[in-house]
Amino acid sequence: MRIPESLAKQGKERIKDYPVEGFVYGEGPENPVIMLVGEAPGETEIHNGIPFSGRAGKELMQSLEFLGLTRDDVYITSAVRSRPYKWGEKKDRSTGEMIKRKYNRAPTAGEIKAHAPILDYEVKNVRAPLIVTLGNIGLQRLAGKDKKVTQVHGQLLKQPVQYIESPDAGTFSWTEETYEIFPTFHPAAIFYNRSLEEKLKEDLIKLKKLIEERRLIDNRV
Repeated sequence: MRIPESLAKQGKERIKDYPVEGFVYGEGPENPVIMLVGEAPGETEIHNGIPFSGRAGKELMQSLEFLGLTRDDVYITSAVRSRPYKWGEKKDRSTGEMIKRKYNRAPTAGEIKAHAPILDYEVKNVRAPLIVTLGNIGLQRLAGKDKKVTQVHGQLLKQPVQYIESPDAGTFSWTEETYEIFPTFHPAAIFYNRSLEEKLKEDLIKLKKLIEERRLIDNRV
């Protein structure tokens, strides 16, 4: 499924004044096994247009393989579609000179709201029985600021999700529908905190069981 171009155009316009670059579309079928909601694209993604195709994407593909899934089985998206960046300096190995470059950063509340209608559209139109949030940004965007991945990871949440009625007003409302959300850690989290690796594995075991249970139910229908 692909979002309407008019919606993508609006999203690009709303976020143009923020320090971000590029635009990456969500990717996957209309009826996926699960929907994955990450944070924002990185440098690799904005150049090739493929969500989760960089270093974190390799970790994610390993997780999907463990779940018995491929990219074709899931819908992959994120809270923000452009790469939020900050300027920093890095020493050039060959010359020893300090050079400026862009580094990834977490999206701001304003950037999340600017692209909120895009994720709202996907949640409504991608008929996923289970939404898997990757990290705090995706989790809190949908389930609320009071949720923290360190506290609710590996749990099945059944609740309404946040949507934005007007990006200009900047206030979120709650859907009347109830959704099933499975929070877990962002694949990149283990690069900075290896102690999370075991917790992520435990979450994947629980997630695999949930997916298998749903497939059994589907087969009975």
